[in-house]
Amino acid sequence: MTHDASSSTDVTAEPLCALHEIPGGGVLERVARVDGEPESLLILRRGDEVHVFFNVCPHAGRRLDFAPGRFMLDADTLLCAAHGAAFAIPGGACIAGPCRGERLREVRSAVRDGHVWLVPA
Repeated sequence: MTHDASSSTDVTAEPLCALHEIPGGGVLERVARVDGEPESLLILRRGDEVHVFFNVCPHAGRRLDFAPGRFMLDADTLLCAAHGAAFAIPGGACIAGPCRGERLREVRSAVRDGHVWLVPA
């Protein structure tokens, strides 16, 4: 299963994590190279489906986590710790708060052999 989104062409050539490391219905933060730069990424899991997003709120460019790797997440909403923007999961659309109508930037990813990989565009 591959998810399109970013125009990234240069990505880390190793897996982000093993699928079992991401709690079911949860999120995991990892740093990986995207377009040659280290980026904080959040990896969301719903069953065997995974979505990878930049850990950046489109409102003010701040990280979404309230502490490194710690996110405010319920069944279908991720909240930005800085200004309370609410993002629908798994798609990443902002449904409430200061960036309503914008989206989290998704990074192409795939699950292969039980691991989550970034996929070049």
